[in-house]
Amino acid sequence: MSVSAEARSAADDPEAPEDGGSAEQARPLVVTGAIAAAAAAATGLGALTTLVAIGWITAPHVGIGSGLGGVLRTAALLWLVAHHVGITVQGAGRIGLLPLGLVLLPGALLALAGRWVVRTGAVTRLRHVGYVAVAIALPYTLLAGALAVASRTAVAAPSLWQAVVASFLLALVAGGLGAARGLAPWSRLAGFMSARPRSIVLGMLGALALLTAAGALLACGSLAAHLGEVKAATDVLDPGFGGAALLLLAQLAYVPNAVIWAVAYMLGPGFVFGTGTVVAPTGSALGAVPLFPMLAAMPSGARPGGPSWVLVLVLAAPYLAAVFGGVVTVRIMPTPVLEAAPLWGFCTGASVGALTGLAAAFAGGPLGDGRLAAVGPSGLTTGLIGILQIGVTSALAAAAANWLILRRGAKRLARPKPEPEPEAAAAEGIPVSVPVPRTVGVPRPAGVVDETDDADGHRIYMNPWAEDPDDEPADRDDPDDW
Repeated sequence: MSVSAEARSAADDPEAPEDGGSAEQARPLVVTGAIAAAAAAATGLGALTTLVAIGWITAPHVGIGSGLGGVLRTAALLWLVAHHVGITVQGAGRIGLLPLGLVLLPGALLALAGRWVVRTGAVTRLRHVGYVAVAIALPYTLLAGALAVASRTAVAAPSLWQAVVASFLLALVAGGLGAARGLAPWSRLAGFMSARPRSIVLGMLGALALLTAAGALLACGSLAAHLGEVKAATDVLDPGFGGAALLLLAQLAYVPNAVIWAVAYMLGPGFVFGTGTVVAPTGSALGAVPLFPMLAAMPSGARPGGPSWVLVLVLAAPYLAAVFGGVVTVRIMPTPVLEAAPLWGFCTGASVGALTGLAAAFAGGPLGDGRLAAVGPSGLTTGLIGILQIGVTSALAAAAANWLILRRGAKRLARPKPEPEPEAAAAEGIPVSVPVPRTVGVPRPAGVVDETDDADGHRIYMNPWAEDPDDEPADRDDPDDW
């Protein structure tokens, strides 16, 4: 589809950005999307090639390969790893424990590509964002598949189907978000949702933010508590100056994995690092661990170390995040139906738990076919426990917060307002309103939506054009006064 013809008929569309290009000079959307996809892939591949070349120069013993061909193949493999594509290594097995931090590189580049397509392709309407995302995702997927085939060697072979699926989904989501953001700010995009879904989404995001912050704090605290072991592992590797910089970048790429592992630890199931191992709040049992400095931060004692109040705070963090999410949900949109508030709160908490389980599934993976075939948290277990734990707590918090909002609003509306005496008001010429009895039950506070009101009740309205009692009565026998 070419959006140029559509854009010419929508020149005065209120959704059009101010800096949109000229519709007559716009390329077809397919061509613009292909250019943007190629630019995003080339930029990411170029950045990773530079890092691999630095590693090849400073540490030639790491097995990158010989010559420029080895550098390019390794960079292509690293680019596929950034899209969460697993690699099968000869003699070792499948490597699926991949750094989630690398996904930020292609994700950011694809978002920029989506914004560029919107500006260059004269896309003026938000309903065309889907076309922009598909126009970027299809050529990007073809490039990823071609790189997966071209980078295959006798030693390492990336998964072709993972390269196709992962690159398409990442380009579709990131490119679509970038295109939508290029047309409207986030506040306006959120306004396209109705009030109830918006309250659930914002409550979910608030709970996820608090849960992520707690996981990051726990991971940093564990790293600080085991700083001696981390330094000892670094000294054994002896990477040198250039190797130390690359090792630091590799550990930063695994920071999102560490945060998700910490969240799984707080929820209770914890994670494993090899068959027959466990790292949980009840205690840890670890075997031999690869020589990677970040792994030294994992607790290895049969009993959790540190003060007991630290463990209490760690286990209470998911509940606090659930309470926050439930309160935010009903604060944005309360409801007078008492049994509906727990339902919306549970939807918020269940969404948080499901996303946590999905993140846990991507944060782990095998490190070969041997003892380390199972590494990281279980996505299914973490998701189920998160849905129950966070969902039920959010439901209770939403019910309590909604009841307090209704109670406070009812008290505010029931509070008597001072009115002038009828005789004094009449003497001063102040109109006096006659109170009309309410027939619709308990008054509803402002901002509360009645989700059961089907407009079948009786209502009494004041007539603003009613006759003033001080006026002379009309002659009912005269038809002109009717």
